[in-house]
Amino acid sequence: MNKAEQFIRGKLLNRTEKGSLRKLSAKVFPVDFCSNDYLGFARSSALKLATDELLLQIPQYRNGSAGSRLLSGNHSFTEETEALIADFHHADSGLIFNSGYDANIGLISSLAQRGDTIICDELIHASLIDGARLTHANRYSFKHNNLEDLEAKLKVSKGNIYVIAESVYSMDGDITPLSEINTLCEKYEANLIVDEAHALGIFGNHGHGLVQEAGLERKVFARVVTFGKALGCHGAIVLGSTLLRNYLINFARSFIYSTAAPIHAIAAIRAAYQMLIETDYQPLIAEKIALYTAFISDIEGIAPSPSTIQTITYNSNQKAKFAAETLQNKGIDVRAILSPTVPEGKERLRICLHLFNTDKEIKMLVDELILLKEHE
Repeated sequence: MNKAEQFIRGKLLNRTEKGSLRKLSAKVFPVDFCSNDYLGFARSSALKLATDELLLQIPQYRNGSAGSRLLSGNHSFTEETEALIADFHHADSGLIFNSGYDANIGLISSLAQRGDTIICDELIHASLIDGARLTHANRYSFKHNNLEDLEAKLKVSKGNIYVIAESVYSMDGDITPLSEINTLCEKYEANLIVDEAHALGIFGNHGHGLVQEAGLERKVFARVVTFGKALGCHGAIVLGSTLLRNYLINFARSFIYSTAAPIHAIAAIRAAYQMLIETDYQPLIAEKIALYTAFISDIEGIAPSPSTIQTITYNSNQKAKFAAETLQNKGIDVRAILSPTVPEGKERLRICLHLFNTDKEIKMLVDELILLKEHE
């Protein structure tokens, strides 16, 4: 075993000892409270049919794009889809990336230059953190949703300033005070970037998201909207000005140097947006959230979130894993989120609510959670 292999082995052993070793699993459980498929689009036969019908309108489309969009991988259908999505979100333009990760690192890493400043909420997604790390800009984080701490960082910022937040946070399901943050950004001439990954389809009229619900679509600098959660597809779009779109085409490395998504992936995205346009799922998913909230109120110390993401916190990897395994043995798919993904002492069950979860399933889940808490 050479030095590199010894290093790898040591890191894996350390994770094993801490009970935080990640492993892939292909297990399928009868009741899904795990996936990000909030509206059930990933399993939707209607979406499959709509996608197939769109593809019939595109003669001789290829299995793969065969190149980046700057070479052979662009298609008028993709640009038309970008325009449709931008219109849905009341944005001037949009540029599709192959994933939310690609969109976030491409956007952040290409924008901020040496002498500029990036200020991130301390709980933003790893892809946003990595995008910031790829720059030579000054980087600060502010305490989660803390306006006073954000303003303190804004006061000492230099150059072009970019403030980065999520509208709904993926681990706690809590919501950011977008209007207040935007007011501070305007005061200090900072550019607000909002990741709407977990808000699309869940908040706002027809699931437009929290930026539009707050009336900020013409004020934020950029929005990142991903397709792998409520839309049940894959990929993401950066929404903003036409100037920003042209800039990203020229400078976002994750866009320039990636083979473009195939047309059948774009067709699925377009069909999913058509479903959002035709049906307002927001009140329907709100009913599921309200039902869970009513049931979970029987557990003392649990604060439900207003989103589809709910959490039950434990203080160790072992306790969180035990709770998840107990639920899975009952056929309920809930996964443990372990440190170092979350800080030590804040390990948790991450519960996702879906339109397809029946009232009976939600009640069964909460009853099992009550039993777990009683035997903790």
